[in-house]
Amino acid sequence: MGSDHYFTASPASPENLRTIRVTVAGRDIDVTTAGGVFSPDRLDAGTAVLLSNTPPPPAGGHFLDLGCGWGPISLSLALSSPHATVWAVDVNQRALDLVRRNAENLGLTNVNAVTPDDVPDDIAFRTIRSNPPIRVGKNELHGMLERWIPRLDERSDAWLVVARNLGADSLQRWLAASFPAGFSVHRTATARGFRVLKIRRHGTEVTAPIPLP
Repeated sequence: MGSDHYFTASPASPENLRTIRVTVAGRDIDVTTAGGVFSPDRLDAGTAVLLSNTPPPPAGGHFLDLGCGWGPISLSLALSSPHATVWAVDVNQRALDLVRRNAENLGLTNVNAVTPDDVPDDIAFRTIRSNPPIRVGKNELHGMLERWIPRLDERSDAWLVVARNLGADSLQRWLAASFPAGFSVHRTATARGFRVLKIRRHGTEVTAPIPLP
């Protein structure tokens, strides 16, 4: 890919469109991928671990796939919850084009593939699912999570998959320290060298009844 990275906004590398078959949401589907995006030749191991170790998403509401790539997480969410609205977010325009193409080919009308700044500010997410772009660097990654984790709705969960050798444990500690009030952070699974981290936003505490005189 030359100087391109999968988090490059406008990859200059050849597109080299290709079709691959993957299994998401219990279905074997054909999807289009391309050069200049993350894992164009297969469903990457981290995403496969995430999809295999997270519960079914809620039946409705707004969902976020942060760093969507060509769309495996977004497509899985949209297939599993057809009444939900899935926001597939990435800075890579080629990746967003692929998500739109794949959603259209599957007849999915509940996927919005957009850049981060195109997500309306007033939306709260019933779930966030992400194989985050660890290689953007710690500061960029932390800034990304500080922006989106607080937008979880109450009593809702974010699920992240991170390779153990790329700092999953230190990221878990940072998350627990950075979101202490109203949030909890747990490791829920370890497989194939990856950790699955769950960040829970708890609901507002119920006010105690006022004693009557």
